[in-house]
Amino acid sequence: MSSYQILCILCALALVTSVISSRVHKLQETVAITALALGMSLLLLLGGKALGGEVYGYFVVGLEKLDFQALLLNGMLGFLLFAGALQIRLSILKHQKWEILILACVSTLLSTFIIGGLLFWAAPQLGLPLALTHCLLFGALISPTDPIAVLAILKKMGAPEDIAIQVEGESLFNDGIGLVVFVVLSQMAFSTESITALQVSALFIHEAIGGLIYGAVLGVLLHHFFRYCEEETQLMLVTLLIPTAGYVMAEVFGVSGPLAMVSAGIIIGNFSVPKYFVRQERVKLLTFWSLIESFFNALLFLLLGLLLLLVTFKAPLWWFMFLAIPLVLLARAVSVLLPYRGFRMVKSYNPYAESILIWGGLRGGLALAMAMSLPQGIVVDTSSGVELRELLLVMTYAVVVFSILVQGSTMAGLIRRSNAVPVNAKQGSVSARG
Repeated sequence: MSSYQILCILCALALVTSVISSRVHKLQETVAITALALGMSLLLLLGGKALGGEVYGYFVVGLEKLDFQALLLNGMLGFLLFAGALQIRLSILKHQKWEILILACVSTLLSTFIIGGLLFWAAPQLGLPLALTHCLLFGALISPTDPIAVLAILKKMGAPEDIAIQVEGESLFNDGIGLVVFVVLSQMAFSTESITALQVSALFIHEAIGGLIYGAVLGVLLHHFFRYCEEETQLMLVTLLIPTAGYVMAEVFGVSGPLAMVSAGIIIGNFSVPKYFVRQERVKLLTFWSLIESFFNALLFLLLGLLLLLVTFKAPLWWFMFLAIPLVLLARAVSVLLPYRGFRMVKSYNPYAESILIWGGLRGGLALAMAMSLPQGIVVDTSSGVELRELLLVMTYAVVVFSILVQGSTMAGLIRRSNAVPVNAKQGSVSARG
């Protein structure tokens, strides 16, 4: 079967799984889809062994043909980030701008170094000594909270408004920051030439700042292009230019596509939509992008479960898999609690703000896509033949599955308790999504 045929089958399966999961009322939809897909993967693994491996091998070959990394990083990610940014309101976001900036930048970097440093210390104790740059790579790919997982779950749970602003804003921006840090560390880890601190700084600025500026320019250009559209259908379809051609051109210019999508989406949502879309058309536009978001979310979380078929669980990797979960949670807790000590000196927040930010820092397909982009053939232990890519992929998959199934399914209790806090104990603000 061709990649297109496989994708069509997966899309149909995603939609069917989405309908089935909607009947599981005790679980949030994305959690239910991932759980169902994991169940299907386990059945395929067991069935494959019982039937001589032919069925299992057929599905594995199909998933490998699909190239999950390219599908997410070069395809779905642009659409999902633009859809999320389109609903952010600058007038509301400005009340939390410093918190979001610090959480997206400082906390992401802090978490990267905490995870990398602790893994560098712990790896030799588990029999697989790792280079510091390789440990930092894992820190970089797993530290950003995944905007797709976070927005999909929090959007339907009714989190307190002040916390929703921070979680949503952070998740939209820190994935771009994380990707940039990952690219920089990859250059340091795998480049055959030495790289200086000046070159690292220049690469970071070019990717991150360049992505934000490029996205802003893209948004402004499209804003002026809207005036030539005569029908509401044209207005809606023209917005597709940004996550398609706009995202591709970001790669050509060597800037961060994810940050560009967020930047462009905020401009279109705050300036173009009020000017060119009347109220009825505005509702249709948001419905249009909500449909795209829901469809890609269903496909992504289905793939997350099915990727179990592509992960190799060798015996030496089990301890690293179990280590990764508490390691990431510890780094998330430190990187949230430290900034909040400063935040609470100048503002009042919901008493459950830190808990929701820590436990709601979900990881998803973005981390897996980055792990799958690592080069193959770099052996970290010659006796067992363990490669760096498979080690970091197993650790990442463990964190992602725990994040979505355990953290995602238990978020409701925290949110209910936070909503029960009296209004005068909360910070007065409104949601960034409108």
